Amino acid sequence: MYPLVQPRPSATIPAFGPRPVLRVTDVMGLILGTVLGTGIFRTPSLVASNAGGEGAFFLAWGLGGTLSLVGALCYAELATTYPDAGGDYHFLRRAFGNHLAFLFAWARLAVIQTGSIALLAFIVGDYAARLAIGPSSAFYAALVVALLTGLNIAGIRPGSAAQNVLTSGVVLGLLLVVGVGLSVPNSTGTPAGAPAISGISPSTFGLSMVFVLLTYGGWNEAAYVSAEVESPGQTLVQALVWSILIVTGLYFLVNWAYLRGLGHAGVAASTTVAADLVERALGTLGAQLVSALIVLAAIASVNATIFTGARTTYALGRDFPPLAFLGRWSPRTETPVNALLIQGGIALALAALGGWTRKGFETMVEYTAPVFWLFLLLTGVSLFVLRRMAPAAQSFRVPLYPVTPLVFCGTSGYLLYASLAYTGIGALIGMGVLGVGGLVLAGLSIWRGARSSTTQ
Repeated sequence: MYPLVQPRPSATIPAFGPRPVLRVTDVMGLILGTVLGTGIFRTPSLVASNAGGEGAFFLAWGLGGTLSLVGALCYAELATTYPDAGGDYHFLRRAFGNHLAFLFAWARLAVIQTGSIALLAFIVGDYAARLAIGPSSAFYAALVVALLTGLNIAGIRPGSAAQNVLTSGVVLGLLLVVGVGLSVPNSTGTPAGAPAISGISPSTFGLSMVFVLLTYGGWNEAAYVSAEVESPGQTLVQALVWSILIVTGLYFLVNWAYLRGLGHAGVAASTTVAADLVERALGTLGAQLVSALIVLAAIASVNATIFTGARTTYALGRDFPPLAFLGRWSPRTETPVNALLIQGGIALALAALGGWTRKGFETMVEYTAPVFWLFLLLTGVSLFVLRRMAPAAQSFRVPLYPVTPLVFCGTSGYLLYASLAYTGIGALIGMGVLGVGGLVLAGLSIWRGARSSTTQ
């Protein structure tokens, strides 16, 4: 096979590209907006039903925060040492070469990011349809993808400003849930204080961790704006660490409110735990309020996912001439317009597929999870490779190396196994789309060989 199309030489790199304009609060807004999505409104009941007791329940959430901080520290070293709009794509390319980097960029465009946009948009659509009489949830899902894609095309400042506002609303809403939990009678049936850690089964606790880490997911998106932050060596580290600490604290408070208001059995039996808690205190109006909060949280996550997702597609077009149209950066709006348009189009197509199957959210979770954890594992491995290639180049060094990245890689490997073992046909489709990326890779290699033979 002919070698893959080579990256464009430095003389032909586009004149316009990312500029360092984002501050710590902007990066934290993106991280918090991505992580504080809808998982905290859906997964606690699944965690409670598998954890077996209140002690194991809180242990799972605490362990999730700890493992997320471990991963964030690994990404802090990679992103501050090699800041680039491509994020993981750039790390993988430096560590393993063009072939694997291309497959990751393909997976992010066709599976990971667009699938995440679609599944979050379905949550917006489902709850918006409950709040308003009129169009179907699929219509609202498509509408939010189109509107937020347009907002990000309009410029980096409108997109980041909207993200900060949306994220602030989500944080305030979560604190409202905590306040409601304090206002209702204690339903735990146990004295106040630290619960004993009991009722742990290795298999069911492992399944609990799948849902917990899904709820914590999204902090790694900070890597995709590393070329657009002021003083990345300080900004990214501060934003990642503070964001994980805030998320962990909020998750503990919200889950404590759930248990206090509904009890462990009530949380485990509920499929809409936040709505059930607030409805108990405020009635039907409370349930509508929570639905509006979930819509706001999902919109914040969609916007953050759109914002960061297009950066990898831009980096792919920047590096490979056959896809150069994706690598055009608008100097007026300071955004990758073509990458945003292509990403939005694929997300709309996936939303249409999910609407057709009538299981949009579940299908998209299965579709994205195995591919996501596969490349997160490889990104963790890239830290070891890049340390060996340039041992003195790090501007931030992950503490307790190599233990910290080994823990991160082990966690990612387990989640890769779990996402294949516990999901259905959607996982196979996602892996199949990744395989199609391999065929595209082969086609580009053939194109390279044919072009080389005609110029000789």
